Amino acid sequence: MVQHLTKKLLSGMTLSGIALAALLGIAAVPVQADAATLRMAWSQDATGLDPHKQTAFSSLRLLELIYEPLVRLDTSLQITPAIADSWQFSPDGKELTFKLNPKAKFQNGAAVTSADVKASFERILDEKTSAAARANFLSIASIDTPDPATVVFHLSQPDVPILTAMSDINAAIVPASEIAAGSIGTTTIGSGPFKLEKWDPNSKEVLVANNDWAGGATGVEGIDISVLPDETAILAALRTKQIDFALLNDPLVATLVPKEAGLQLNRMPVLAYHVLQLNPSRKPMTELKVRQAISCAIDRQEVLDTASLGEGKITGPLTIPALATDPNQLFCYTRDIEKAKKLMAEAGYADGFSASVIGATGEPPTAAAEAQVIQSQLAEIGVKLDIKMMELNVYVDAWLKGDFDMAIALNGGRADPYTMYNRYWTKAGNLQKVANYIDDTLDGLMQKGRTETDPAARKVIFGDFEKHITEMSPWIWLYTSYSYTAQQKNVGGFVPVPTGSLFSLAKVTLQQ
Repeated sequence: MVQHLTKKLLSGMTLSGIALAALLGIAAVPVQADAATLRMAWSQDATGLDPHKQTAFSSLRLLELIYEPLVRLDTSLQITPAIADSWQFSPDGKELTFKLNPKAKFQNGAAVTSADVKASFERILDEKTSAAARANFLSIASIDTPDPATVVFHLSQPDVPILTAMSDINAAIVPASEIAAGSIGTTTIGSGPFKLEKWDPNSKEVLVANNDWAGGATGVEGIDISVLPDETAILAALRTKQIDFALLNDPLVATLVPKEAGLQLNRMPVLAYHVLQLNPSRKPMTELKVRQAISCAIDRQEVLDTASLGEGKITGPLTIPALATDPNQLFCYTRDIEKAKKLMAEAGYADGFSASVIGATGEPPTAAAEAQVIQSQLAEIGVKLDIKMMELNVYVDAWLKGDFDMAIALNGGRADPYTMYNRYWTKAGNLQKVANYIDDTLDGLMQKGRTETDPAARKVIFGDFEKHITEMSPWIWLYTSYSYTAQQKNVGGFVPVPTGSLFSLAKVTLQQ
């Protein structure tokens, strides 16, 4: 969702387009002789450097290479060590103790201590911070630091998902000294595999290996990242071997990679979801039957096929495979125009209404196409939809304020339903301004799922959550898609994961 050149909404690419992209790529990506540096490209730049505040995927993908959380998720979405070597819940589930890796150091040479962990979580919990993940940690009543390597979180209640929440880069551990200095977001001192040596916004990032990283030696000495807003330029630069590795967001470009003999496409289903967010605080979306009519009028498969070449699958709110409900069991997932028109009439809008939908150029690249398909579909029930495409920063500001009638969004998934949705769909959620809807049933189900430890019981609870929220229709969930990365055949060691993380770049190697 960063600055973007003209968005391609075609189902294919012309040779002239590729040729033009090649020229763009040659101009934008300097050839480097240093084989130990990974030359990389992506189309969207970070919007900021504060790991506790950022919500854009482009920011998180950069920051996860610089900062570290206490724990991480592996390819199977299991908790693994990061800054913490080990952790243990008390028998009553109300105390969580971490032992830190004694080798963990910040990039200024200082050891990572329990004081840094405590200061980081106190900063996240401080409402003045406006931390993206604050709602995930509201069960933390106090934090003890009995010694520099031990942190004890005292919880007000058992909190099953809190470990998963702590694996997110929005829960990164930052130096207590930098918090005190007020420099988080202006300096980048993490404990991760790379240091940020240079950032030219919307142009380039230069990362160098952190030789003190507790995770061991990185596979390359550094990563030079070029920001090329046109992904055809990225493909051209790959074809001409000017870059080694690329993150691709546009399925129209990604599906061309396997046709190139020298390139490899990594394609992974992800937990993130494409969604049409309605604003139930604005008329006429205040009316349940209007929201339901919009849900019934949308053909999700057509949106997927048109905007994303069918690269994905229709989804309900939960995208975690073990917990997801079959969409066919959810409210109006089969398009029903007659039902939609009847609901509109019952709500007093038989003649329809006018509204606008916002989208960000570039994140996702399919946003404009999704908006156009939805615009056409809603016109059949009299909804006149004005599409407003925005630059990333403008979109994010409007999105965070809930300043929209409808919004096309690609929202991040999580390995636990509570961690994924509590910030929107609980009464204490810190993104309630974005959701603009809550009821006792949603809040109650979320709280019940938070404390339930039995996996089968949790599946039932969150299945009820899915059925209720899709019937209330504050948002219209559309589909999940894939993460795509492309690389030269001499790049080894990259492992894609369902969260979309690029963290495994820490161990990528370049073979001669």
